[in-house]
Formats: sequence, structure tokens, C-alpha cells
Amino acid sequence: MVANTGEAGAVAVHHMDHEHPDLRLFGFLLFLISEGMLFVGLFVAYLAFRAVATQWPPAGTPKLEFLIPAANTVILISSSFVIHRAEGAIKNGDVQGVRRWFGITALMGAVFLAGQAYEYFGLIFKEGLTLWSGLYGGTFYVLTGFHGFHVLVGLLLMLGVMYRSFKEDHYTAEKHFGVEAASVYWHFVDGVWVVLFLLLYVIR
Repeated sequence: MVANTGEAGAVAVHHMDHEHPDLRLFGFLLFLISEGMLFVGLFVAYLAFRAVATQWPPAGTPKLEFLIPAANTVILISSSFVIHRAEGAIKNGDVQGVRRWFGITALMGAVFLAGQAYEYFGLIFKEGLTLWSGLYGGTFYVLTGFHGFHVLVGLLLMLGVMYRSFKEDHYTAEKHFGVEAASVYWHFVDGVWVVLFLLLYVIR
């Protein structure tokens, strides 16, 4: 699992742009497949717990907030369209466009995390639902927290790409694997959230 932060993330993105193209693609696909399998395992575990429970959510469980997660869903889906603009920009050699669209996407990711933190605050301190509040609380925070961590990693990857973009000719219309990798990773994170939103908030 990749967990790049700050300068380390920038170095990783830098390396991705200078390794053999086939190896970069192969390694990145393996990474995404492993991450996808990890989330599938968590989804299956959640559905299994739900299937064997006599009542779900358990009696006394506070009702989850819907408006903020729904707004977060709109933000993440919209951000996929925004970051797609960055891919189009770099294919035209527009590095300024990459910075602009990545900057907007990173801001949307930060808003998503702020909304999730606000939801956690209400659930923990007002409703009393914590990680240790039984199976329901545990699965909820593991699923959403693990996804939130991936959003944070994606945000740092974008900041790493933006940092490297200030180096002359680091990203060009022909050489921009770091931009594409960060973009594909973000689409992956967005797709996982849509499944999470449906499981936890829509068909709860």
C-alpha cells in the first residue's frame, strides 16, 4: 500500500516519471488491484456481519447523518470530472492547467475530509457512537476511516505532482505518468466511496 506524505510523496511521483513505462504501469496496476481487493474484503466482511445480525443497525444505534455524506458524494463525483480536466491539460502540454485543476481537486478533497471530520464529531460526542460501540460502530469507522485515509493519500499525491510541476520540463505532453497515476488513483478512491455511500447510508 502506498502511503506517501509530503516530500516522500513528491519523490515517489518523481520516480514514477523516470522508470520504465511498462514497469510503472505494471506496478501501478498491481497497487490498485491490491487496494481494490482490500476494500472488497472489507465490504464482504461488513455484509457478512449484517447478514448474521438479528437486527441491523442494532437497537439503540443512532441514525447516521445523511445530508453531509450525500454532499460529500456530490463533491467527490464532481472532483473526478475536475481532475479529468488536468489529464486533458497535460496532454496539451498545459502545465499551468494541471496545477489549476489539481489545486481545485485537492481543495474538494480537503472539503470532503472536513465534512467527514464534522460527521465523526457529531456521532462521537453527541450520539456516543464510537469505534468500540459494538460491531456496527467498529465496521462504520473502519470502512469510512480507511477510505478517508486513502483520500488523504490522494490529496498528498496531487500536492506532490503540483510541487514537481514547477521543475522545468518535468511534465510535458509526452511525459506525464505522475499526473495520470494521481488522476487514476483519485478516480479509484471516488468509485470506492460511491459503493461505501450506498452500503452505509442508502441501504443501511
